[in-house]
Amino acid sequence: MAQARRIGEQGRYELIEEIESGGMGTDWRGYDAVLDREIAVKIIRPDVVATPAQAEEFTRRFEREARVTARIGHHGVPQVFDAVLDEASYDRLYLVMEYVRGVSLRRVLTGAEDGAAVRLPVSWAASIAAQICTVLSYAHAIPVVHRDLKPDNVLIAADGTVKVLDFGIAKLLGTDVTKLTATGSRIGTSRYMPPEQIDCAQITPLSDLYALGCVLHELLAGEPVFSGDTDYQLLHQHMDVPPTPLRALRPEVPEDLEVLALDLLAKAPEQRPVDAYAVYERLSPHLPQPGSAADPVALADDGSLSEAPDPTLVYRQPNAPLRRTTVPAPSPESAAPVPVPARVDTALRDTIKDAYVRSADLAETGRFAQAADVLKAAIVTVATALGAHNPRVLGLRRQRAAVLMAGEDFRRALPEFDALAAIYVRTAGPSSKNALECRRHAAHCRANLGQATAALREFQAVLEVVSDAAGDASATALDLRRSIGVLLFSEGRRAEAEGVLDALHEDMCIVLGEDHEETREIADLLARLHRPEGPGLS
Repeated sequence: MAQARRIGEQGRYELIEEIESGGMGTDWRGYDAVLDREIAVKIIRPDVVATPAQAEEFTRRFEREARVTARIGHHGVPQVFDAVLDEASYDRLYLVMEYVRGVSLRRVLTGAEDGAAVRLPVSWAASIAAQICTVLSYAHAIPVVHRDLKPDNVLIAADGTVKVLDFGIAKLLGTDVTKLTATGSRIGTSRYMPPEQIDCAQITPLSDLYALGCVLHELLAGEPVFSGDTDYQLLHQHMDVPPTPLRALRPEVPEDLEVLALDLLAKAPEQRPVDAYAVYERLSPHLPQPGSAADPVALADDGSLSEAPDPTLVYRQPNAPLRRTTVPAPSPESAAPVPVPARVDTALRDTIKDAYVRSADLAETGRFAQAADVLKAAIVTVATALGAHNPRVLGLRRQRAAVLMAGEDFRRALPEFDALAAIYVRTAGPSSKNALECRRHAAHCRANLGQATAALREFQAVLEVVSDAAGDASATALDLRRSIGVLLFSEGRRAEAEGVLDALHEDMCIVLGEDHEETREIADLLARLHRPEGPGLS
């Protein structure tokens, strides 16, 4: 496997995969090796810097995006973590930003792979537009104008939070910098461009509201405001053609939302709502109330939109905790078994070996999240070649779950151990080593997630199988008994804990000896239990 590209001091930022490449630069998904977190890195493309003037322009745009994004200070804008702006070396111009996992609003609107239009429920459209208003209100207060608001620059994160991306061509008002292109050409996207931007007139926060009107119309109508085949036609329509009222396209749209969309799409800026907050107030009646049920979503033929995060969650369940992990997440074992090839080629063996080596090296330095990501990539590759139930695939999955657990990411490790345990029980039997190991690790995760009752039940069930096969004094049985005793102790069930730990201590003295470290640890626990007012387990 090729060596990952590293940038930053001492190679702090590791670039994992290219996300997209544009005229200005290339966006990468990567990792911060110091903080062990996913990041997005935007790097200027050296090949586009042909003249000093272009170099100066790109430097200014990078500096502008770094400063603007950092100044907005709202969770609806990905955070900037670092900015390197070295004018002496234009291949060292890059931004390090928050990496957001989510779905592009463009993807939501197109729905199916064939581009079939999707009309969103009113609550979805209002929730998306209202969250955009919140971001714009923070930006406009600086004041900053986005200048290229469109579905492609809006992302819905997994928790339903709307993120507004790419403030790279934003204009800071109150400065003498009015254009960021050497030629003075328009910046923006013709399908969402306000008349004053087309006419190269004064750009204000009201210009963003026009683009928001285009987005709101598309959310509710399932099609853009204007649909010219060329940029010229689109620009002409924005300048001179009145938009079609929403209710003429979709009669069930509330009348006040139709009026709001038309107000936002007014040709003259002064005829639009006064600011983003005013738009938010007019959207408020259509936002779902806390505790309300989700509105059904009209799915595309292939059902792909079912995977889109729900933007109403932030209103229906504000500040909701993470969802419970008691139900195992979907995993590859649900698919029908794929025949396993008789041989594994050299490239595949190298992929597997490299994944184990790289993940081990990363985990050794405390970079558990990245180690798990390395294994996940290998799992996809190997499962495609060998099938989801191949022992090599299951081994990689088991290693990934162990890495997650070692990094104390018990919430993600638990469903994977549960899924693996189910596979091993079905394919190798409930008393197989791998099945018991995965069940034991799952119980450990539950204990650390505060699910003490379920964890005890799982530990005891595994102990029964192990004791029947190898006796109460086997290494695995001793470890299980210790886990049960400690968990009972931490739950304040002192009498039960004392009974388990007393018997365990006697067996450990025989098997390991009184002076063994683990035996002394149990003796210390018993001493604390025997105190009348013993403190809780620290």
